[in-house]
Amino acid sequence: MKQKQTTATSMTALEKRSISGLSGIFALRMLGLFMILPVFSLAADQYTGATPILIGLAIGAYGLTQALLQIPFGMLSDRIGRKRVITMGLLLFAAGSVVAASADSIYTVIVGRLLQGSGAIAAAIMALTADLTRDEHRTKAMASIGISIGLSFSIALASGAALEHWVGLSGIFWATAVLSLLGIAVLHFWVPTPERLSSHRDLEPVPTQFLNVVRNADIMRMVISIMLLHCLLTISFFALPISLFEYAGLAKDQQALAYLPVLILAFIAMVPFIIIAEKKRKMKPVFIGAIITLGIAELGWSTLSSSLVGMLFCLWLFFTAFNILEASLPSLMSKLSPLANKGTAMGLYSSAQFIGAFIGGASGGLIYSQFNLSGVFIAAALLTLVWLIIIFPMQQPKHLSTRILHLDGLTKDNKSEIATKLNSINGVEEVVIVAEEHVAYVKFSPDDIDNNALDAFNSQSS
Repeated sequence: MKQKQTTATSMTALEKRSISGLSGIFALRMLGLFMILPVFSLAADQYTGATPILIGLAIGAYGLTQALLQIPFGMLSDRIGRKRVITMGLLLFAAGSVVAASADSIYTVIVGRLLQGSGAIAAAIMALTADLTRDEHRTKAMASIGISIGLSFSIALASGAALEHWVGLSGIFWATAVLSLLGIAVLHFWVPTPERLSSHRDLEPVPTQFLNVVRNADIMRMVISIMLLHCLLTISFFALPISLFEYAGLAKDQQALAYLPVLILAFIAMVPFIIIAEKKRKMKPVFIGAIITLGIAELGWSTLSSSLVGMLFCLWLFFTAFNILEASLPSLMSKLSPLANKGTAMGLYSSAQFIGAFIGGASGGLIYSQFNLSGVFIAAALLTLVWLIIIFPMQQPKHLSTRILHLDGLTKDNKSEIATKLNSINGVEEVVIVAEEHVAYVKFSPDDIDNNALDAFNSQSS
């Protein structure tokens, strides 16, 4: 059985083009979703029927349809093609943006936001990325998409306030419609079309595996964590723009200038903690420290509302902790998820992220209507306490990596023999063989792995 060598090869020009294009599409879409976050609660009183509860619902509504349709759209892309599903999703997003841009009523905005969220293309983009890149570059490709999301989030917060000052909320929604159409152009004129669709066990959910995932306490802690993180994000940005404007005296058109340097400083502050978590094997203490920091920021906002310096300092604390958690959670999910259930676990994780955004927006408006701004921040701080109680029993995760071996001669008849050989290599923790894909997924400890044995297995005939 002759096996392909998959080590230490550089990305091809086609792979680089695929990753840049798909990262760009993801960034354009997330930019459109997040641009209203720092301004909507301040400016939404222009809509008829607007109440704090309905404003909060409009902020988080996209998360509901995103969560419900993320997995079905991913599965549909296996049947009718990735590009068709991504195109359909971007058109739905554009249609929702047009509906929201044309709205006079808060109810119409909510419908538009729900329609925006129905363009749930994340799973299809991930699958297309895997189709267009070799297995050994999949981690780099996914990391590039993750970076593009982080950058788009920062740009959205910094630009949303300025854009609202120039063109209003309707202008922001029109801009998001244009961005989604630009994404379609990038998809069809820049991103290559794969020769065939492939299944990717580490990316795609399997409905029959959901019960196994839900029963895994460590995985569910991560699923709840991403839900709570994005709940905190949306609940905070319901209240924060109002607090900065009404109490700290920061004009709407000046908030963009405040966000940008804070975001840059938060990104710089995040880096050493990520290094400590990954390189020094201190993931759990860094993780818990970041949750505590979120709680401190929320309490600070509740008590320092009249101090602009205090509010911006708490914003820096919030974004530093948020960035640490946003970067750490996917890594933790990868380490904790059994290979056989990884795609299902990641699908549930992605849906939980958007459910959190919906709950945060809806609850932010409800709490504000009953307890004012300080009540929103105190409720968010209490949420971090609940989060700590959930996460504290977590064991320090093992430092594990995954490698994908493409084996041309792999068959159903010899897969047990190959699995036995791989499992016998020192440092290998788990092996999943998928004969139909001619692929072996190997999870191993980088500190203990016998690289010579793994490389020899990968290059020898058997």
